[in-house]
Amino acid sequence: MLRNYIQAALREARYEILPDDGSFYGEVPGFEGVYANAERLETCREELEEVLEEWILLRVSRNLPLPVIQGIEIVIKETA
Repeated sequence: MLRNYIQAALREARYEILPDDGSFYGEVPGFEGVYANAERLETCREELEEVLEEWILLRVSRNLPLPVIQGIEIVIKETA
């Protein structure tokens, strides 16, 4: 389920070429702080996926909610 969630989020990613240096910038709308910048588009995509994974782990570790993406909802349940 986590892999499906990450893939769904990355399908929503938006990329642009920055006019000042020609590098690629990518972000996932609705996932505040999840962005990447790299010289090549593929590198930007890879970095964006890594940032997203770390962002998810951070939110899970702090028991913070995750956005629903393409109908996929991950709910963190407290354990004793």
